[in-house]
Amino acid sequence: MSSDIEYWLDRILELVKSYDVDFADARAQRRAYELVVVDNGKLREYSITRSEGIGLRVIVDGFQAYSSVSRLDEQYLKEAVETAVKAARALKHTRSEKVKLADYPSVKDEVKSAWIKDPFEYDLREKLDLALTMNKTALEVKGITSAVTRLGAQRDLRIVANTEGSWVKVETVMVGASHASVAQEAGNLEVISDQRSRVSGWEFIDGISSGLVGMAKELSELASRVVRARHPKAGVYDVVLEPEIVGLFLHEALGHASEGDLISSGGSVLEGKEGTRLAPDYVTIVDDGLVEGGYYVPYDDEGVRKVQVKIVDSGILKGVLTSREEAAKLGREPTGNARVMDYSKPVIVRQTNYYMLPGDYSFEEMISEVREGLYITHKGGGGGQVDPAAGTFTFKVGVIWSIRNGELAEPLRGVNVSGSILDILANVVAVGKDLKVVTSVFGGCGKEGQLVRVGDGGPHVRVKRLTVGGE
Repeated sequence: MSSDIEYWLDRILELVKSYDVDFADARAQRRAYELVVVDNGKLREYSITRSEGIGLRVIVDGFQAYSSVSRLDEQYLKEAVETAVKAARALKHTRSEKVKLADYPSVKDEVKSAWIKDPFEYDLREKLDLALTMNKTALEVKGITSAVTRLGAQRDLRIVANTEGSWVKVETVMVGASHASVAQEAGNLEVISDQRSRVSGWEFIDGISSGLVGMAKELSELASRVVRARHPKAGVYDVVLEPEIVGLFLHEALGHASEGDLISSGGSVLEGKEGTRLAPDYVTIVDDGLVEGGYYVPYDDEGVRKVQVKIVDSGILKGVLTSREEAAKLGREPTGNARVMDYSKPVIVRQTNYYMLPGDYSFEEMISEVREGLYITHKGGGGGQVDPAAGTFTFKVGVIWSIRNGELAEPLRGVNVSGSILDILANVVAVGKDLKVVTSVFGGCGKEGQLVRVGDGGPHVRVKRLTVGGE
């Protein structure tokens, strides 16, 4: 039941109103996370972690401060309010910048993501059996030296209320499965991984359970094959990008650069470029809180309704992601992109689901137009480095397939790719008809020490020049 945390949320706002504050908002959260890990045929971990608390932001004479409380009783709430108010007042004697929030109408709403089977009430024995079966099947493939399988579930209840009268409650349930297989041969090591997550109840896992076992086997077979393959030669290639790779590029190299706090602080390559052409007119890129396959963000953590933002509209840079604070700085409307990892953190500007809209090409048409090039996938890919101020990136991608004379040829081992996101966008020559947006219950996007769930993706995309590392 959430009635108790709702009571304490209302109570902390009552307490803060007894002080002379310009504005206050409070964020209550109750979260549960379940994780099953099977490693080389044995259960390595089963855990459920739970947390709850309330975070408070106050603005006094234009100065902003935060506090939080994880023990919900009268005394601790009073101390949290006093701490935040004293901190805000103390900032008057520093050179801190005053804060202004863009106007936003008060909202009262209560929404939840769709689910049927509560994952936290589902039979644990069946969960363990599925994870063990996936892991065992993967280990049966010749050449596989180890395998790790995970099942995850999350329930996240968030309520935000403020002194302007807003009260918004959002509850999200999410589940997922992931697997990684490791092959070794002649001193080479190849790790191939993949995952399936969905904002849903356990019915999502039930519906694809046989497919998950098949996924584990396919990843092992791919790892066993690719460990014997060569790396591509370093160079500049005509490439076709898998949707997950498109999402990675867009989220990391363009998405962060389009976050309003980086733009207002001079930390974005997009600063001053609004209205300029970044890509051909068949390229449109959006941030959307409610796309199929992505994470569920109907409202942000300020209680602002999430709207779809066209960052690039028919090739032209148009949009910026904002919180109420950044919207005021930039003279724009709030877009519903103020997010926090948990109740103890301050809101910052974050992406939700960042992706490219579909175009007109089929995958087969894209491949057929490449005389000599590469098809780049995400399986086995890793992290990388991004500089939003310069718009440059370096990523470790997954398995690569050679393209010769318009046909897929042999697989190659994953390598680093690098370049400028503005160059990538300018060199898009074909956008696929398909669309795939994915999220993950096992990870998310990190910024300023905060991890939040996000989604990204797009269609298949062909780029005529991409720098690929190699042997």
